[in-house]
Amino acid sequence: MGPLRLYARYAAVSIRSQMQYRASFIMLSLSTFAITGVEFVAIWVMFDRFGSLQGWRLAEVALFYGTINAAFAIAESTARGFDTFSELIKGGGFDIILLRPRSAALQVAARELHAVRIGRLLQAAVILVWASVALDISWTVPKGALLIATILGGVCLFYGLLILQATLCFWTTESLEVLNTVTYGGIETAQYPLSIYRPWFRRFFTAVIPLACVSYYPLLRVLDRPAPAGSAAWFGWVSPIVGGAFLALSLRVWRVGVQHYTSTGS
Repeated sequence: MGPLRLYARYAAVSIRSQMQYRASFIMLSLSTFAITGVEFVAIWVMFDRFGSLQGWRLAEVALFYGTINAAFAIAESTARGFDTFSELIKGGGFDIILLRPRSAALQVAARELHAVRIGRLLQAAVILVWASVALDISWTVPKGALLIATILGGVCLFYGLLILQATLCFWTTESLEVLNTVTYGGIETAQYPLSIYRPWFRRFFTAVIPLACVSYYPLLRVLDRPAPAGSAAWFGWVSPIVGGAFLALSLRVWRVGVQHYTSTGS
């Protein structure tokens, strides 16, 4: 059985187990939809009060909001095993994973599929559709492909961040909450155009944590806005690839962590 087919089998088992309590699943999904919806209401209230944010309208910010939240919802639901990886380290469960003749990263990723995050994904999709209609974007095949690539690039980036957070558990045992400031804080950052932040902040989320490459630069091309000073217009069309490169780098760091893993001995 190939790795993708095996992952699909794991995911199917996880979804079936969660659907044993359908009422609970539906209520949790709806609550996630409502909670994330309140977040966007706060943005709407701000724009209703001030009109615009450094020349950016509500519908344009909504496009950023929907794109980055859709990417994070997919990554969070499919990488739940890395998010709770410290439990495997403390309980010795990772020893069992290493005994199986399969990729450790694949087994950890497929350990749990957090399907209730579909509420966040649906809310992001609603905002994306509304933003597209409000902005009256003249969609073309290249623009549609770029938007899909942007979401996939964001999925890879957040997946990589969760993998790096799990990798640190090989040395710290507990997951470091400080990394949530990059993961969850990154979502809050990318919900707005990067141009509203200070230069050092923009450089950090471009060169160190490349959130700008999977949100700001490609969405400028979708909105037909000019590229910022110092960057080429063509970069926005290829920048989502950086998300895939970040994920590949994170997996290499993960392998280093696995090589340095020492069992609990329990």
